[in-house]
Amino acid sequence: MTKVAELTRPEVVRMWTIQDVSEFLGVPVKTLYDWRTKDYGPVGIRVGRYIRYEHEDVYAWVASQKRKAA
Repeated sequence: MTKVAELTRPEVVRMWTIQDVSEFLGVPVKTLYDWRTKDYGPVGIRVGRYIRYEHEDVYAWVASQKRKAA
């Protein structure tokens, strides 16, 4: 199996960058950084000096916001 094939297996999913989450949610990157300081927003993971998000965590956070609004 090649490296590309290994990375495209269903169980191997690329984590989202803060820019990815910003685009997905339609909010500025700065807002996501501000939310992190206030323990708000989707859970991000620090990987070295970078913040990464698992897409399931972002979807779960959005779903929780929908429940709060109802």
